[in-house]
Amino acid sequence: MDVLKRLGEIGLVPVIKIDDVEKAVPLAKALSDGGLPVAEVTFRTAEAEEAIRRISTAMPDMLVGAGTVLTIEQVKTAVGAGAKFIVSPGFNPKVVGYCIENNIPITPGCSNASDIEMAIEMGLGVVKFFPAEQAGGLPMLKALAAPYNKMKFIPTGGIDEKNLTTYLAFDKVVCCGGSFMVKEDLIKAGEWAKITELTQNAVSLMLGFEIAHIGINCNNEEEANGLTFALANIFGMPVKEGKGGNFTGSVFELLKAPYLGAKGHIAIKTNSIARGMAHLEAKGVKFNPDGIKSDEKGNLVAAYLAEEFGGFAIHLLQKK
Repeated sequence: MDVLKRLGEIGLVPVIKIDDVEKAVPLAKALSDGGLPVAEVTFRTAEAEEAIRRISTAMPDMLVGAGTVLTIEQVKTAVGAGAKFIVSPGFNPKVVGYCIENNIPITPGCSNASDIEMAIEMGLGVVKFFPAEQAGGLPMLKALAAPYNKMKFIPTGGIDEKNLTTYLAFDKVVCCGGSFMVKEDLIKAGEWAKITELTQNAVSLMLGFEIAHIGINCNNEEEANGLTFALANIFGMPVKEGKGGNFTGSVFELLKAPYLGAKGHIAIKTNSIARGMAHLEAKGVKFNPDGIKSDEKGNLVAAYLAEEFGGFAIHLLQKK
């Protein structure tokens, strides 16, 4: 498994502190049920090793990592317990070097240009931007990232519902780390349903699914033009004519020839098609290979689900 690629697909890594190992598996299940099958278990408590071991054993599909790792011994302990990746708050060359030598994915904390250049020197392509908000937030990250066009970042520290999507919209951000869906009081109280609810809300916010338009299949250009202006007249919407179809406002697309979907299609906007596809595929949703479209730069712009719903195809559409 390409761990960093998978983290990018998931998009949000819950950072959790376990004081009671009996809560480790129920917490991991609550996160997974909410749509985040990943956790960074911090080594800030003595229970971290056993928590990682229990989660890895009970939930082998859960991507479990170790955070706040400060020494090589902690790396060995974490990996021995089942950790699939290592996260450190700062850049320790000995820890980073050990992980690289042993093919252990690591994202060390970096908050300045010197840290980033050491990471590049050691061959890393992804680092943790920490503490993100306290270090200057997204403006600081963009300023730091500018000279290093191949480096990617995982902002962590102060990430919450208010700034999550803003960070993820930056093309040099792989994913974000946060604990706003796993608050300490909820863990202590064992409120797993509430954690699942908060996690679902976070995933929904991150993906940003919302209806973009309804496409209607027409038999020919004449029929499409007639329906276009009829709908425009009814709803007082502007018309934009195109080669393959016309738009009435941003609500209706009248296709000049039938395309995917017996009756037409429903376009669902998302903050990230790639991430949206990954989350839907995790639920068993399949995509139509012929309906996956990219622009000239290779960026995804549309992806059709394989299944039709009530005669309508559904496709994801990248938000601008």
